[in-house]
Amino acid sequence: MAGNGYHLYLHSLQADIRVHVTVRLWDTPPPPPADADGHTTVTLDSETGVLVINQFTLGPAGEITLPQPGVYEGTAWWSGRQASADYYTETLQQIDEPWEPEHLTQAWANCPTPERYVLDLARTGPSAEED
Repeated sequence: MAGNGYHLYLHSLQADIRVHVTVRLWDTPPPPPADADGHTTVTLDSETGVLVINQFTLGPAGEITLPQPGVYEGTAWWSGRQASADYYTETLQQIDEPWEPEHLTQAWANCPTPERYVLDLARTGPSAEED
């Protein structure tokens, strides 16, 4: 996980299995759950009030409109990251002959442990551009 205030990067360890991203807004963000695989504090500065979820190689995956522009702080936490990567690697290692694309599509859809990222955020003030 990395960021620069305007961009937040969630790094999956695999490239093809669907990843779930949830953004939750709070007055005060809760702590990450005890069973989370990992977590980090985050600060995002959205001067437009729009949060875009982008994929490095495929472009935008979606966007949400925040209640208002500004600085949002909180926690990003994740689960299933390593388990999905392990499933991905094991599946690719089992391929001993050319598979049809639909076989891989089905294998990715059947990943037993979903990879999930959650952003728990609260607005803490105006955007730096608004100051």
